[in-house]
Amino acid sequence: MTTYLVHYRTIEVDGLSIFYREAASNDAPTLLLLHGLPSSSRMFEPLLQRLADRYHLMAPDYPGFGHSDWPAPEHFAYTFDHIAEVIDGFTQKLGLSRYSLYMQDYGSPVGFRLAQAHPERIETLIIQNAVAHDSGLGPNWIMRRAFWADRATHEAALKTNLLSLETTRARHVGSDPNVDRYDPDLWTDEFAFLSAPGQAEIQTDLFYDYRTNVASYPAWQTWMREHQPKMLVLWGKYDSSFQISEPDAYKRDVPTAEVHILDGGHFALDTAADEAAELIDGFLTKAR
Repeated sequence: MTTYLVHYRTIEVDGLSIFYREAASNDAPTLLLLHGLPSSSRMFEPLLQRLADRYHLMAPDYPGFGHSDWPAPEHFAYTFDHIAEVIDGFTQKLGLSRYSLYMQDYGSPVGFRLAQAHPERIETLIIQNAVAHDSGLGPNWIMRRAFWADRATHEAALKTNLLSLETTRARHVGSDPNVDRYDPDLWTDEFAFLSAPGQAEIQTDLFYDYRTNVASYPAWQTWMREHQPKMLVLWGKYDSSFQISEPDAYKRDVPTAEVHILDGGHFALDTAADEAAELIDGFLTKAR
C-alpha cells in the first residue's frame, strides 16, 4: 500500500500566518476539512492517513487555534464572520475553486458562510456532529444562552461550562460507556491549548459571537432547501454537546441526504475513523 505523506505548511492570509495540513493524490477531488472547538486541524489526522490516496485533503487551523496566529482580541475580531473571511481567503490563495466541505462543530458556522458566499464552489457537504437547527442544542446550552443574554453576569460560569478540563474531556467521551477507547491525550492536549495565555479571552469572545450562528440557522436551512446539496451526515451517537435529533433535521431540509449514526462521540473520528473514511469514500465516489 502506498503511503501518502501529510505536509504541514503555513500561508499568509490577511496578514496572519495560517497553518494547514495537506495530503493529496495528484489531481484528486478536494476535501476541505473544517474543525471544531477546542480542536484544530489535528483532529483530521485519521482521515488524512486513510483518504490521501484518493483525495486532496486540506485542513486549516482557524485564527486563534492550533498553529495559526493567535492575535489578541484587541487586534482581531473573533467572530465567525471574520474567521470565515480568513478561511475564504485561504481557499482563494491556494486556488481551491471546487471542493467538498467536511464540517464538524465550529466547522458548520464557518462552512455555511462559505457555502452562502460561494455556492458554485461547493461539490458536497459532509456534516459530522455539527448543528444548523436550534433543536440540536441540548441541555448544555442553557448556561450558554444565558451568557449570550447577559455576558457580564455569566462569563465566569461560561468559562467553566465551556473551557474546563472536565468539559474538554466530556466533549470527547460524552455518554460512551466504553471510556477506555479514548486516548486521554485527546483532552489533556486540548486543555493545555485552552490554558495558554490569551486563549480564555479568545475563546470567550468567539463563543459570545456563537449567538449569531443560532440567528443564522433559518438562513442556512433555506440555503439547503433551495440548493439541495449532495449531503452526507455522520453522527457520533454519544455526543453530549448536540442532540441526536439533528441528523433527522438535516434530512428534512435535504431528503436525499445520506445519514449514518456512528459508534463515537462529538469527535467521532476518535473511535470510528475507519468507518467514517469508508463512508466518506463511498459517498464521494457516488457523488462524482
